[in-house]
Amino acid sequence: MSQVMFDLDVLRTFSTGIALGSFARAADKLGRSTSAVSAQLKKLESQAGTALFRKAGRGLELTDAGETLLAYAHRLLELNEEAGAAMRGVDLQGAVRLGLQEDFGETLLPAVLGRFARAHPKVRIEACVARSAELRERLELGQLDLALAWDAGDQPLSPYAERVARMPLLWIGPRVPERVDAPWWTEREHRSAGATRQGKSREPLPLIMLDAPCPLREIVIAALDRAGVPWRRAFGSASLSALWAAASAGLGLTVRTPFGLPPHVSVLDRSVLSLPALPQISLVLYRAQAHPEAPASRLAALLLEAARQQVQPVGLPMRENPPLETRTKVVRYGNAKLPAPVG
Repeated sequence: MSQVMFDLDVLRTFSTGIALGSFARAADKLGRSTSAVSAQLKKLESQAGTALFRKAGRGLELTDAGETLLAYAHRLLELNEEAGAAMRGVDLQGAVRLGLQEDFGETLLPAVLGRFARAHPKVRIEACVARSAELRERLELGQLDLALAWDAGDQPLSPYAERVARMPLLWIGPRVPERVDAPWWTEREHRSAGATRQGKSREPLPLIMLDAPCPLREIVIAALDRAGVPWRRAFGSASLSALWAAASAGLGLTVRTPFGLPPHVSVLDRSVLSLPALPQISLVLYRAQAHPEAPASRLAALLLEAARQQVQPVGLPMRENPPLETRTKVVRYGNAKLPAPVG
């Protein structure tokens, strides 16, 4: 059997089309015709020796083989980019001062640091993990070159900030909430099962929140007060890891985006628990200056790429032929189903 040599150019088209939810958009972005993109996809399926798409209603979705190939496509394209960066920046030297919130320390940072260090071994990275307000302050004082943080809209964006994505705030509790043996949970569980069809819960909702100042605290408390949901503070800490531990133990509920949720917690259906909807917040990359030096600029590019892959919806159904626009109204972030725009 002859060895299969996948074409990186074709894999880029495949990956871009899935990321954008439309191969017509991919064709436009990559400067190709839709017929050329269709030919590339046919070539890719021929090389794979199996179907990469299957019918899903009036559209198409990735098969298991398609999902597997997409993961390899990301890795191959990243390695290609890394090799190119290493050749261009083999003599890059200096230091980068990076700030980020705790959400990204375990999910995003290891892969980014690994890629950067392999490509630029002479560059030193100084990392600071802190809350968003402290990171912004350090940027203004010239103590950081870059910072990746959440923005709840409570402060104007700095002139060199770049909005990476908008992410929903979700109610988060233990991985197996049915095992929680507490009045606040059992009462709400019975209500959702129809045992109590009227009247509000008498048990205040226990909240697990970061210590003040925290803009999410204000958002959550305001939403609960508007909805008339009684609440109490059950657990507070300056550490996000401590919040995850408290939520996993069933001490109450916390609120966060689906970015980087640990496996021992899960997103809860707010409608089942009669909880209010929450707004979205922004993931933002802050730069200390408009045109950072080469080491900071390169690290910023890797952070943006990794962050966008993390928040990228996967498995988007598409129409059978180009323009292959997205037709689903549901995409997946981790273990939560969330609304997504059509088209």
